[in-house]
Amino acid sequence: MTSPVTLTDIALPGRAQDADFHLATYQAGSGPGPAVVFVHGFPDLALGWQQQLVAVAELGFQAIAPDMRGYGGSSCPHPVEAYTLAELTGDLVALLDALEIEKAVFVGHDWGGFVTWAMAVLHPERVAGIAAGCTPYIPFPSVAVHTELVEGDIDRQYVAWFQQDGIAEAYMDQHVRTIVSKIMRTAPPLEKVYAAAFADGKLNMNPFLDVEDAPVLGEPLLSDEHFEHYVAAFTRTGFRGGINWYRNIDSNAAAHPNVGVAPLDIPCLMLMAERDPALRPEFAADMPERCSDLEMHIIDKAGHWVNREQAAAFNGHLIPWLQKKFS
Repeated sequence: MTSPVTLTDIALPGRAQDADFHLATYQAGSGPGPAVVFVHGFPDLALGWQQQLVAVAELGFQAIAPDMRGYGGSSCPHPVEAYTLAELTGDLVALLDALEIEKAVFVGHDWGGFVTWAMAVLHPERVAGIAAGCTPYIPFPSVAVHTELVEGDIDRQYVAWFQQDGIAEAYMDQHVRTIVSKIMRTAPPLEKVYAAAFADGKLNMNPFLDVEDAPVLGEPLLSDEHFEHYVAAFTRTGFRGGINWYRNIDSNAAAHPNVGVAPLDIPCLMLMAERDPALRPEFAADMPERCSDLEMHIIDKAGHWVNREQAAAFNGHLIPWLQKKFS
């Protein structure tokens, strides 16, 4: 029998100095196993974890996936400083408190992966284990590193472009449907991705600017229902909240220099996607030096949205790991 997935607004009063702060949160299962919290990235939503929520709940675990702050049905504070690692991990701690959960396994993807790894450093008493899709346990590369990739031409590198307060969202909020359509796709072979990136003779690492003219690569990833859900969500909130996560990269590194560096002595699972052009599997090569209990797998022919595109393979590694380490 499939475990039902419910969506609830969970109040976390006082977060972001907002008495009405809340996280729209999907939940499934209520078995005796530990809680498993799924953390999405950019530009994604908690709905992206649907196939994991059901599978994990059927194991007897409590599966939880919030729309993170700035996204979907959750609170979206305006200030850039409301989106630091301290705030993002603090939301997850407050969510555990609200649900009366002492400790959880955290599963992250993309930016959500960086947040889950940070949980293990900043709030180790609340973390039983960490699993990540695509995002290795490393320090987040600085804004300068991203800028150097395009020789200072920030329009050609999305992380650098995002640093200009108000610029990226002013453009992206006018092109929500096209962005969702062209970003949420399956992975083509990497040679096609690289050919498109160098189509004008210079490296272009900004899939969001001039998106209407961007090439269409891969196949649609979302069902019609989920596509409309994403379009409606980002039309309602805009992209500022998610972009603000990027605007704290350097301040996060200064405030939390141990994140991505400190050794971890908890069970860790690293699932890499063969065709992810941004978070390459080789970025995780030295993780065994920092993670004492680490399992690693590469998922063939999978792109950045590995948990959706290759859900069976993703769950095929996640489920046995949860059973082995936490049943």
